[in-house]
Amino acid sequence: MINLTELQQDAIIELLNIGMSRAASALSQMVGEEVYVSIPSVDLLSRHEVAVLIMEKNSERIIAVQQQFSGLFWGDAMLIFPEEKSLELVHSLIQDTFPLEIRTAMEREAFMEIGNIILNACIGTISNILNSEVSCSLPLLLRGSCTDIFDDKPDAQPEEVAVFLGMDFALQERSINGCVVCIIEGNAMQVLRENIDHFLDHIWVQRLDNDDQGT
Repeated sequence: MINLTELQQDAIIELLNIGMSRAASALSQMVGEEVYVSIPSVDLLSRHEVAVLIMEKNSERIIAVQQQFSGLFWGDAMLIFPEEKSLELVHSLIQDTFPLEIRTAMEREAFMEIGNIILNACIGTISNILNSEVSCSLPLLLRGSCTDIFDDKPDAQPEEVAVFLGMDFALQERSINGCVVCIIEGNAMQVLRENIDHFLDHIWVQRLDNDDQGT
């Protein structure tokens, strides 16, 4: 059973805050407008429950960029947009003067590049703070219903409880909302907890050292 202490949960939320703030800054530079982010959430949910939550927040049909990350902790990271809003985002990055067949391919590549930059900024920041090596797979573009996307993983059990880390963001000028989701399951969460505890111990030692120097 996966359990998190209140201190571990607070630490994860703070890491997500830092990671997603940098990711939002990267997205803001790409689209040329301010990106607003929500307070992160940390929940114990099954993949099916994650699908229901995403559907309620966004849309029944979504477009997602997924990357698997691995290292001292591992899991799936996803950048998610409602399907009907996704093209508005990529159109802000490419010209509409290209022929349709070229523009369609460019839209796909642009969306995957957005996902790659956002997810790497978020996961990379967290791994750097924890001083752990984490690598990401090539981005994979997914399109379909929330249930199909989250339940359709060969080695996953839809009802198996995982740690769901999520943060919503919005481009208010374009009325586009999306979210970043990380799913960390089983043994990977135990390793992440150990990294969090080591990080908290390091902060505590630094605080004691600073107190000693101040006396």
